Amino acid sequence: QVQVVQTGGGSAQAGGSLRLSCEISRNSHCNYDVRWYRQTPGSERELVSSINRDGLPTYADFAKGRFTISQDNAEDSRGNAKRVVNLQMNTLKPDDTAEYYCKLCCSSYCVNYYWGRGTQVTVSS
Repeated sequence: QVQVVQTGGGSAQAGGSLRLSCEISRNSHCNYDVRWYRQTPGSERELVSSINRDGLPTYADFAKGRFTISQDNAEDSRGNAKRVVNLQMNTLKPDDTAEYYCKLCCSSYCVNYYWGRGTQVTVSS
């Protein structure tokens, strides 16, 4: 069973930094892109950044130069392999306030996928 666990987030002042992590249990059949989305009330989810299994990142225009996506291989407390995708967010703006979601793609074009539960990021001016 694939598990997608989000950690991090919280509150920050404008200009500050926050880090989000998406921990994914290893599954050889579910190892495509990992994408970060965000959503505010009444709006659709928008893509923030993505990274493929080879580590190639992409960013939305609003994230370029401020956000950095990265990934590592790690182990959980039981020694099971997991993939960790981090989103480092710097120079935060109040407009970055949103619920952030991690999406694990299990196929090309992300036809099959799993969502994380979301984590709130609040940036105050």
